[in-house]
Formats: sequence, structure tokens, C-alpha cells
Amino acid sequence: MIEAQPISLISASILAADFRHLEKDILAAESAGVDHIHIDVMDGVFVPNISMGPLIVETCRKVTNLPLDVHLMIINPEKYIEAFQEAGANRISIHIEQNPIVNDTLQRIQKMGCTAGLVINPETPLQAIGGSIAFADFFLLMTVHPGFGGQNFMDETLPKISSLRDKLESRGDKKLIQVDGGISSQTAPACFQAGARDFVAGNSIFNHPGGILAGVKELREAIK
Repeated sequence: MIEAQPISLISASILAADFRHLEKDILAAESAGVDHIHIDVMDGVFVPNISMGPLIVETCRKVTNLPLDVHLMIINPEKYIEAFQEAGANRISIHIEQNPIVNDTLQRIQKMGCTAGLVINPETPLQAIGGSIAFADFFLLMTVHPGFGGQNFMDETLPKISSLRDKLESRGDKKLIQVDGGISSQTAPACFQAGARDFVAGNSIFNHPGGILAGVKELREAIK
């Protein structure tokens, strides 16, 4: 399920939403024109935080028809991909780190009818994904250390985005590069120039001082 290269996509991360009014926030993001609802799943082992599971994905599926973009920050993701697909996930991304069967898991995600993403942390060299490029449908480059929202964007990740873009172009490959972490109207343009086309944003959307619509509009203008 290789996705065509768009001008730009915005994936609204509900990690920054107000869970007292989750449905309201999701619908506001949808009305504002986001392309995906991004759901961060953390197990407290792979990263030092615990967040959402299949039940939240199922809830989001009942709220919106937008594609649900599920990022698994968990150990042994192969044990749980079916549960997230059954809950309504359209896109499932898994980490290269601590994952000796990553290629097999990516293929299993695809066979379930989901788009399969491969994630790489800031400290992991790009060479680590060399043997997996052909298996992933898109690539998520973390621009902060995963585990907590609200972190500052790491400028040192920009060359990695550019290097991955060059590697994909040399293969004639139009697979998407997604970025996640500290993404805002201030940081997104540099990511766009480096080659990113899918922008995961949480605080800059759900906690924008002008509201969700203003946050999405500002980010969209920044990545035109």
C-alpha cells in the first residue's frame, strides 16, 4: 500500500488533546482540515511513559472517518498489531529499534490491509533502516526523543531527513517521510525543505492560543 507523494499532510496527535472533550477536539481537527488522526501508543517499557491502547483507537474510529495513524512505541509490536487493526487503525508504524523481526511485522501489517510505517529515533543512525526500506510504506523520523509530548524540536535531525530523502530519490522511491516531535509553524518549514511531507503535530494544534482551527491553518500555511 505505497502512498502517492502529496504536497503535504497534517497528522493531528491526540496526545495533546483535551481528553475531557476528546470527541469535540477530534471533530474540530477534522473540520479544520487535518489529514490523519495520530495516536501514540506507549507501554512504559520501550519509552518511559504509558499512554493509549486499542480502546482509544476504537473510540476515535467511532468519532471520525479520517484515517487513524497509530504509532506503536512498544516492545514486541508484532503481538498487538491485529488488535489495533481490528480497533480501526488505517496506518500502523513500528520502530526499528529493539526489533529483530521488523520486516516480517511490516509485511504482516500490510497483509491486514493497513499502511505500514517504519520509525527511527533521533540517536539511531539512518543506516539501521537500510535493510527495511523496501518493506515499509512510509518512514517516520522522530525529531524528539519519543515518550513525551511538548518537547523542543531537535535541529540535528534535519540532515537525517535530507539523507533519507536522497536515498529514496536515488531508488526512484516516492514513499512518504513523516516527522514527529516539536512540529509547529516555526519548525515545519525546515522539515519540508529537508524532504518531509507528513507532519505530526500535537501542541501546535490542540493547544494553539487561537484554537484548533487557527493552529491547523497556521501549520498548513507554513508547509505550503
